[in-house]
Amino acid sequence: MAVWICLPTYDERENLEPMVRALGGVIDTQCDRVLVIDDNSPDGTGELADRLAAELGWVEVLHRERKDGLGQAYLAGFRRALEGGAELIVEIDCDFSHDPADVPRLIAACAEADLALGSRYVEGGGTENWGPLRRVVSAGGSWYARTVLGVAVADLTGGFKCFRRAVLERIGLESITARGYAFQIETTYRALAAGFRVVEVPIVFADRRAGGSKMSKRIVLEAVWRVPAMRLRRLRSRP
Repeated sequence: MAVWICLPTYDERENLEPMVRALGGVIDTQCDRVLVIDDNSPDGTGELADRLAAELGWVEVLHRERKDGLGQAYLAGFRRALEGGAELIVEIDCDFSHDPADVPRLIAACAEADLALGSRYVEGGGTENWGPLRRVVSAGGSWYARTVLGVAVADLTGGFKCFRRAVLERIGLESITARGYAFQIETTYRALAAGFRVVEVPIVFADRRAGGSKMSKRIVLEAVWRVPAMRLRRLRSRP
């Protein structure tokens, strides 16, 4: 079963090569692929990705013209992975906040599920090296989304996931316009609404090793207004 790992990058030159090589140690490089999706990083991340792809046959690079939000980068990666015949599609951050050693656990969870989420907020999960404000914003965001949408998933804002291709083919990728955390919420919500089985796999989420956070007030505000809009759209679509 071919696995494609979607790895979006913007100014991740310090993290990219260690992450790619770490992923190469946990996948079957004979049939699986790592897809680097670079948003024209000014620090040369895209050029480094090309060099890695030339060296490692299981690495592919998708260059985008500009930075257009994490959600849109993932959508471009999902489309390429589906075109390439992926049966399972993993999304993971490049900054080592998600441990590449946990990728096999997400893949294994999809043996009995359609979407596996790396979860900070189930038993066995957690965070490391976070300040109080970030803990409040993250946990509060998941609580807000869970409450408004009426779902039981504990970690709706997490971005470490493994999808079966049937999920991505069915949830309407072409109509998703979210760019930040709202994208993570919406893809999971659409999977649940479509009747797919979603499971949470406990992970420990650590602060990034190098580089700066891409979090912004705009990303938070996008999630605040998009979540009730998702619920309203779902209610209106019911017969």
